[in-house]
Amino acid sequence: MANRVFQGVVYQMKDAIGRTVGVVDETGTVISCSDLNMIGEVKEGFAAERLSGDSFQCGGCSYHQFSSNKHNDYAVYVEGTDECAGQFASLMAISLQSIKQYHDEKFDKANFIKNVVLDNILPGDIYAKARELHFATDVSRVVLLIRVTSGTDISAYDVVSGLFPDKQKDFVFNISETDTVLVKEIRRGIDQRDIEKLAASIVDTLSGEHYIKAVVGIGTPIGNVKDLATSFKEAQVAMEVGKVFDTEQSIISYDNLGIARLIYQLPTTLCEMFLREVFKQGSIESLDAETLFTIQRFFENNLNVSETSRGLFVHRNTLVYRLEKIKKLTGLDLREFDDAIVFKVALMVKKYLSANPAKY
Repeated sequence: MANRVFQGVVYQMKDAIGRTVGVVDETGTVISCSDLNMIGEVKEGFAAERLSGDSFQCGGCSYHQFSSNKHNDYAVYVEGTDECAGQFASLMAISLQSIKQYHDEKFDKANFIKNVVLDNILPGDIYAKARELHFATDVSRVVLLIRVTSGTDISAYDVVSGLFPDKQKDFVFNISETDTVLVKEIRRGIDQRDIEKLAASIVDTLSGEHYIKAVVGIGTPIGNVKDLATSFKEAQVAMEVGKVFDTEQSIISYDNLGIARLIYQLPTTLCEMFLREVFKQGSIESLDAETLFTIQRFFENNLNVSETSRGLFVHRNTLVYRLEKIKKLTGLDLREFDDAIVFKVALMVKKYLSANPAKY
């Protein structure tokens, strides 16, 4: 990883310095160089001379050692043993040390966040590691789980990473072939709708520009890094509950799951008992597709008979007849609020049992 970081800088220095420049590791092996043919060579005498100090000359080159750790892991070398070569080596060592430190810190932060989200780090170690990485623990963040359901060979991770380039505030990583996690820093008190708009923009970009179909589960915003794992689990639950109850939705927020979240958390044996107690044996199965569609529209129109009949393009009396038929079959009058609630919950419970979703 460090080799690629060094090579980019060294290659840019080639024309500015007008000399061969490179980087060796602690064994004297060239790992980056303006002359690509020299990569892999071992600088003779380096191992002995490196003990003499940070700066020294050896084999016709000027060296300056550096590292982001407590001991020197690398050294810059510049062709020549004159004063100018030594200065070039010193300046490059300072630059490369800063670049490597920034790169390592960024890489470590991403791993740290991933471990926190996946609950792979002990709670007591979270704050110690955060202090070590200079990571702000009391910033508001939210976890979004992006799941690709179909698409091209383009990586959703690459697309999402490009949408959120600030790698010090926003973190993107894969947890499976189809699932990508975004840990997004947000302002305190942000409206839930703004987070959903953000999720919608991700879905639109994936589908509109890259032909990738995806759904997004949104966890609850949190104010402390230790709660990221909870937000992630909520995003997973939102994804699974949405797969059962809101199959057409591409954005599912944990905060908006409502009664579906409660049903999802119930044991299946309790759900089966509820259906047996509420309905007569086989009565709910006796309802045909047309009747179930009528019920759905009736609920969507807030139990308003006139609005529902207009929406279905049927006479009001026809709708009343269908509702009476449902009452006769199930014993529940959907025009009564309490009965309507029981029926609505029963339909959701039946759908939940039929889906048999995976639990986390």
